[in-house]
Formats: sequence, C-alpha cells, structure tokens
Amino acid sequence: MTWEELDWPALDRLRAGFLDGAASSGPYWKSASDLASYDFTYGERIGWKWDQVLWELKLRGWKPASRSVLDWGCGSGIAARRVISFFRADQFDSLSFWDYSPLACDFAADAASREFPKLDVAQATPGLLASTEPIGLLLVSHVLNELSPDGLAALRALLARAEAVIWVEPGTSAVSRALGTWREEFRPHFQVVAPCTHQRACPILSPGNERDWCHHFAPPPSLIFADSNWVKFGQRAGIDLRSLPYSFLVLDRRTLEEPPGLSHVIGRVEHFKPYARVLNCDATGLAELTLPKRADPALFKELERTKAPLVYRWRREGDSILGVET
Repeated sequence: MTWEELDWPALDRLRAGFLDGAASSGPYWKSASDLASYDFTYGERIGWKWDQVLWELKLRGWKPASRSVLDWGCGSGIAARRVISFFRADQFDSLSFWDYSPLACDFAADAASREFPKLDVAQATPGLLASTEPIGLLLVSHVLNELSPDGLAALRALLARAEAVIWVEPGTSAVSRALGTWREEFRPHFQVVAPCTHQRACPILSPGNERDWCHHFAPPPSLIFADSNWVKFGQRAGIDLRSLPYSFLVLDRRTLEEPPGLSHVIGRVEHFKPYARVLNCDATGLAELTLPKRADPALFKELERTKAPLVYRWRREGDSILGVET
C-alpha cells in the first residue's frame, strides 16, 4: 500500500462508522482494500500506541513466557505484528488470528506470514476458541466499544484461559473506566503488570474519583509532521495527529517481583512557570503532586520534554516531589 493507492472513500466510510457507533453493529470490512488502507493509516496510529505500551513493558522488565499468541478481534493484525516484532519472532512458535470478519482474518494472517515467514501463522479454529484448555499470550486491541453482550462473554472466557494478556484501548473516559472494571474482575486471578504499579484495587474507580480515568499519551513519530501525506490524512479524517491517547492493561498468571515504590503518572504532566503538576497513581491511591521547579530543575525539564512512559520512583514530602530515586 502507498499513499497513491489509498482507498479514501473506504477510509471515510470507516471513520463515519467509528464515530456514529455503526462499527458495533457487525463486521464493517467490505474488501481487502478497506483493510490495506486502514492498516496504512488508522492501523499505523494504533501501532504507535502499541509501541509505547511495549516500550513501557521493556522498561519495567516484562516479557511474555508463552510461545503462542492469539490476536482476538484482530482487524488488520497490527497489534500482533508489533508484539512479535518487538519481542522477536524467534521467541514464539505460533500466531493465531480471530475476527468476526473472515476478510480481516485473511488479511492479518497474510500480512504476518509475509513479515515473519518462519512463524506458524494461522486463523484461530473454532476448536481453539471453544476449548477450555489454556491459551498463551492473548492480544486485544480497540474492541470494547464494539462488542455485543455475546462478544463480551466470548472475550471473558478467553481471558479466563490466557497465560498473559496485553490489552490496548482508546484513551476515552468511558472506555478506560470500563477497562478498569475488567482489571478488577480478573485481578484475583492474575498479577497486574501495567499500567498499575501495585496490585490493590484501582483507585480511579473509588467514590469521589469519577472525573478521572487511567489514560496515557503515545508520541507519534516526529517525521509525520513534515509529511504532506500524513498532514492531508489528518485534515481529511478530522484528527489531531499530535494526540494519541490510549488506555491499557497487562496481566500475567506468573507471580512476578514487583519493584517497590513505583508511581505512574495519569494523563499529561501540567506545566506552569514555577512548578509542574501530575495526577499520580501508586499503592497509596491517587494524589495530585507538584514538583517545584527549584527542587529539581533537570527533572522539571525532563517532564516537559520526555516522550517516555511516565513511570517514576519519586522522592517526595507529602504532595511535593523533591526528585527521583536512582
């Protein structure tokens, strides 16, 4: 696929369906051209979110133990390709795809087979989906606002069989808070790897925190802002290329060592002339913390410029950040 080959009418139709909720009424892929055009544009933006999640997992020392992967609700298969590429194809034996649309399964499997020719790539069989046997690494991407009650039940059954889960969703309040309820449902059966830095109940779902939601921002590649094709796409799609909000959840059946004292910043860091302000989540709950610029000028500048996941071990007094522990 190239910019010259893009099926713009298909992209317009897909975008309209995502916005008006029609995507939840059933398969919306009409052709391989739909999927190729989506994968090249909207799918690539989703891939940047996955890149950020995988970067955070690397920083936190996590990688999957399973050698089999199931990408459920795969769409064009961008999530699986990002994951396999990041952890390296030789770390896996098999990759399976499932989607309501056979067109999507075909596209995802073909794309993955071309990128990873030595990997056993296939469409998930009805037997695999209906079995009660354990499955390996389950990937879920951007499905919560599209699933029917039957679809939610099928996903719940798969999570109950998974050895590990990486789940990425849009960063909207409704979807993020819904994902938080799934975290709470499965927290007794898994260790929560990320975004949480603790195993306690999600404080965002506590009474009094209804205005908040657990979301983060992925940085798009800087080169796209000088690319007239991406600029044209953003204008036609009506999206801000600079903003990639996402929410995510990573679960693992293994009992893993949990680094003590870590915090995760929710949303963006707010910057003012004399201080920076963050919404901080850690084992003690949610707290609004401030970093006076004079306390650590280098950290103040880092928080203003960094594109890395916002996971820190603060040095603090009450609600004031003094610096970070090394």
